Amino acid sequence: MRKNIFVTQPHLPELDEFIPYLREIWDNKWLTNNGPFHQRLEKELCEFLNVKHICLFTNATIALVTALQALRIKGEVITTPYSFVATSHSIMWNNLTPVFVDTEINGFNIDPRKIEEAITPNTTAIMPVHCYGHPCDVEEIQRIADNYGLKIIYDAAHAFGIEFKDKSLLTYGDLSILSFHATKVFNTFEGGAIVCPDAKTKERIDRLKNFGFVDELTVTAPGINGKMSEVNAAFGLLQLKYIRTAIEYRKEIHYRYKNELGIISGIEIIDEQETASQNYSYFPILIKSKNNISRDGLYDFLKINKVMSRRYFYPLISDMPMYKGLSSSNPQKLTNAKDKSQRVLCLPIHASLTDEEQMYVIEKVKEYFL
Repeated sequence: MRKNIFVTQPHLPELDEFIPYLREIWDNKWLTNNGPFHQRLEKELCEFLNVKHICLFTNATIALVTALQALRIKGEVITTPYSFVATSHSIMWNNLTPVFVDTEINGFNIDPRKIEEAITPNTTAIMPVHCYGHPCDVEEIQRIADNYGLKIIYDAAHAFGIEFKDKSLLTYGDLSILSFHATKVFNTFEGGAIVCPDAKTKERIDRLKNFGFVDELTVTAPGINGKMSEVNAAFGLLQLKYIRTAIEYRKEIHYRYKNELGIISGIEIIDEQETASQNYSYFPILIKSKNNISRDGLYDFLKINKVMSRRYFYPLISDMPMYKGLSSSNPQKLTNAKDKSQRVLCLPIHASLTDEEQMYVIEKVKEYFL
């Protein structure tokens, strides 16, 4: 009997390889609070990602919340409704107002032209998302931010290791936030990070994630507990050994899907950017509804056949009850995002997906369109 084929699955090295890391933690009894594995992972991630400073966190949501605190953001934050809810939740947790603007016509990211139209005297920051690891129009967004004196915090949860014009995508804007959740290309079970440009900003972020402590006796800000544990950091170090191999394997899956499914008239695949690398974190397709063909029809058909695809992102954040009342949630202003949300389907892609499993997924997708 066929087992479920999941849309994503964590890549786990052999357990025996992790035991020595755990033994070292047991021996030194340093479980958290900037321990040796934490320090090593920050150093090795900076080298791998080609960034100057990184602050590790217990998860990316706390990192997003802290990033807004670190830059002292007030008022309104322009963002996208086409994302995971943590993006907008982090804004709300800071008692700020998310302002949704539409996505590009031919992409999944925020439309810079709509950003400029949404700026008001209360706007202080922009929080774009590099959706599926596809870079936003970082140069145009920076131009707008410079023009209006705005901060940029990139939700780069999907963008681990991505380069844009031979430079780390994570170095654009004021801060970039990574997710190391179990489903991501690089994971630490749970975890996240803030990439920042200088030592002074890193110092402030490190204090904020540790309750605001400066030293044993002094607290200077209402910080939070966002520290990554030594177990998570140790696992991250082990994962880094295999990350290039995992990404190469995902690349093979990506191009097999593209070659096999790109010829189907009812499927649209967004082209990659020539000036950017990829980490192949997701494989989204857009379904062109006609006759008896629909995105939800394909979703249900695959599910019946043990293929667990995902309507990612559906519904839009702006359609959720806690955000519906915002004036920027007007669906007439978010037509591109709404269209993609109603047509998108992410197919299984992960380093544990076998060739046989992928070909089965491809066969079932083709069968639906016959």
